[in-house]
Amino acid sequence: MMRKFFKKLFYWFDNSFLEEKYASITSGREIDWMRVIPFILLHLSCLLIVIVGFSWTAFTVCIFLFAIRMFAITGFYHRYFSHKTFKTSRFVQLIFAMIGATAVQRGPLWWAAHHRGHHMHSDTPEDKHSPKEHGFLWSHMGWFLTKSNFVTNTKFIRELIRFPELRIIDRFDLLMPLALSIGLFVIGYYLNQYEPQLNTNGFQLLIWGFSLSTVMLYHATFLVNSVAHQWGKKRYETLDTSRNNFIIAILTFGEGWHNNHHHYPGSARQGFYWWEVDLTYYILKFLSMMGVIWDVRTISDNIRESKKIEHLHH
Repeated sequence: MMRKFFKKLFYWFDNSFLEEKYASITSGREIDWMRVIPFILLHLSCLLIVIVGFSWTAFTVCIFLFAIRMFAITGFYHRYFSHKTFKTSRFVQLIFAMIGATAVQRGPLWWAAHHRGHHMHSDTPEDKHSPKEHGFLWSHMGWFLTKSNFVTNTKFIRELIRFPELRIIDRFDLLMPLALSIGLFVIGYYLNQYEPQLNTNGFQLLIWGFSLSTVMLYHATFLVNSVAHQWGKKRYETLDTSRNNFIIAILTFGEGWHNNHHHYPGSARQGFYWWEVDLTYYILKFLSMMGVIWDVRTISDNIRESKKIEHLHH
């Protein structure tokens, strides 16, 4: 009995077993309950803030972990792994892949493969998270909870799968969030013992720093798939329903300039004009000045000014 339990637990941590099991399921909406239950529990655990209470220490950790993980998703999972808009060293690539994995949005290979598929089939029936084709709730958070979307389509990411360290992060993508959770609990416990003036403890840091921060991160990034394909301004004539949405751009450090992005996905800058706030790009610009990244690709003036809807309608 115990052996069976540990075997199941190991399967849960090692994605290769499920990849094999679900490889033949290429379509459909069959839910993978092994993934859904922890997803629901993570949301419910946020309610524990009424028990663990508030402290400025826990609040600061929550915001810091939201920000650094948001940047790892937007700057690296999206603009680097998915779109290759700049270059960096193998070491920096690994560091941000690990930080990105703590956001509990799977590994960089899975993320990049699905995102490239989204651009290839945007707002067609093959687009896994199109609100136009599959409805709002499905595009927001239903699609990634299915068995059919669990598997990584490696043909989309051939240049990335040659890195064994990235394959390991993808295969055991739950280990990074687990390490972060344990780390937060241990740090909170230590601060409670040795820095009591900070008014925090293990459980408080775990709930604020992991549960609340991760759920905020989830729904901010999910808005790009759902809301940014329905509400906002359409500047460019694209083959999809992408929109520019200022509120989502603020919440996601620049990802809300989604119509811009679909017009020209190869730019590390998604806020094409100075007034379009793009925090991810500002950080990338700083990292390039520091020599951490290089060959940062942006949009040329003539591409930026092309295919504008108001021009086409004159």
